[in-house]
Amino acid sequence: MKEALKQISNLVERFERNIEAYHSPAYNETQLRREFIDPLFEALGWDVANKAGYAEQYKDVIHEDAIKIAGATKAPDYCFRVGGVRKFFLETKKPSVDIKGQTSPAYQLRRYAWSAKLPLSILTDFEEMAFYDCRLRPKPSDKPSVGRIRFYTYTQYLDSFEEIYNLLSKESVLKGSFDKFAESERQKRGTAEVDAEFLKEIESWREALAKDIAFRNPNLSVRELNFAVQLTIDRVIFLRMCEDRGIEHYGQIQNLLNGTNTYRRLREIFYHADDKYNSGLFDFKTDLLTPELKVDDKPLKDIFKNFYYPESPYEFSVLGAEILGHVYEQFLGKVIRLTEGHRAKVEEKPEVRKAGGVYYTPTYIVDYIVKNTVGKICDGKTPRQISPLHILDPACGSGSFLLGAYQYLLDYHLNWYLMHHSKKGNVAQGFSPAPKEMYRGRGGQWYLTIQEKKRILLNNIYGVDIYPQAVEVTKLSLLLKVLEGENQDTLEKQMKLFRERALPDLGSNINGNSLIGPEKTYRGRKRHIGDVRVERA
Repeated sequence: MKEALKQISNLVERFERNIEAYHSPAYNETQLRREFIDPLFEALGWDVANKAGYAEQYKDVIHEDAIKIAGATKAPDYCFRVGGVRKFFLETKKPSVDIKGQTSPAYQLRRYAWSAKLPLSILTDFEEMAFYDCRLRPKPSDKPSVGRIRFYTYTQYLDSFEEIYNLLSKESVLKGSFDKFAESERQKRGTAEVDAEFLKEIESWREALAKDIAFRNPNLSVRELNFAVQLTIDRVIFLRMCEDRGIEHYGQIQNLLNGTNTYRRLREIFYHADDKYNSGLFDFKTDLLTPELKVDDKPLKDIFKNFYYPESPYEFSVLGAEILGHVYEQFLGKVIRLTEGHRAKVEEKPEVRKAGGVYYTPTYIVDYIVKNTVGKICDGKTPRQISPLHILDPACGSGSFLLGAYQYLLDYHLNWYLMHHSKKGNVAQGFSPAPKEMYRGRGGQWYLTIQEKKRILLNNIYGVDIYPQAVEVTKLSLLLKVLEGENQDTLEKQMKLFRERALPDLGSNINGNSLIGPEKTYRGRKRHIGDVRVERA
């Protein structure tokens, strides 16, 4: 602790001595991070440069390459982790930026952390440092003081050293001080967490789309209506998340706000996505229903107008598949019914009403079960030995356990390739070229290739559920997991190299009630599983 105080004292003294130069517009964020932010957090015990050579999933700090889209930064500068679990984001600005008075830096940070479901995160230009409670839903009109729970200037770092150290040092985070502080702030302020808010959002979309589609398409059955509404929402969410991750062109859905014939133009985007992804999500050879729908402009434009920065509080680049799975678990507790006048009404499923609501499985329970089942089976095995393993969830719901199992397999394979591909040493320490199953990407991190992620998914992950909507949600979550860490460049390289589309078709891996069978013909062709009536045995 004394050594940390000494190092921070030296940083404060240097900043004070050259403060005019640091306020110059020519002094940029990269210089600030290298000269002040990295040394500050190294003094607090964090292995910022991964000098210990940890495998990717166990690094203390992840440095995000900034993806510039429409003038906005699409990734936080630092993510601090313990055991691979995110603890807080750190966003930096150069000292010439007024982080105390300007609205956008605080709003940007809060959107990142709120979307990633992190309770606290930090904004700093070294001259000033602000702690934010990020469980409050961010609004564009918020003043920069909203959610700010601590504020220090560099002249206060030494006097407040003990408090800062007890909150931010790796030692204190490991001991639980950071989590205890976050919980104490929750009790003071109340929260509006991202999964609950996003659930309200997509439930409102479902109701608006259901009413409009039922009114304009009077021949639809109740199953067709549920299928059409769910699939439209799934497709839009998938594409919007791909935009914020740099995989799709940013703003393509936003552009639909201009002009008329919104659904027809949206359908063209869906057709293009089918050419690119091959995921089943945009398969119009089996889905003959949704292209023929009549949908008014208004419900679609009402969804899209709050879909983008600054109106949207959601930062889809950090909204994980696990959070989306929790949202959908609640979402699937309701279904659309049709009244005698063919009007749509959203109701709780009878079994959900009887049980008193939907109860999702917490992530820590999923992780514990996966570690003690899949983990023990995989322990000490090579990727080739793991390849025949079939992991089946016979009642997969929104896919929580399959997502957990898939993430475990991804981490296991990446770590195995890092440690075993060279007899001389491991690639993290600079030995020999990487095997074809991985590559070095943004921020110098190692990633599995999308080809390898697809192989693992198709080889190892299987699920069944009697509810068609649950099947589609599980597929959506797994496909988004495949795309984590990817961008437009990596996908285009794969399409050129392997001459295949970006995503696997999970129709054979995740499907409906296997005792009944998933297919039914429609106008002489296969029809989507959404048309099959399945009952509990």
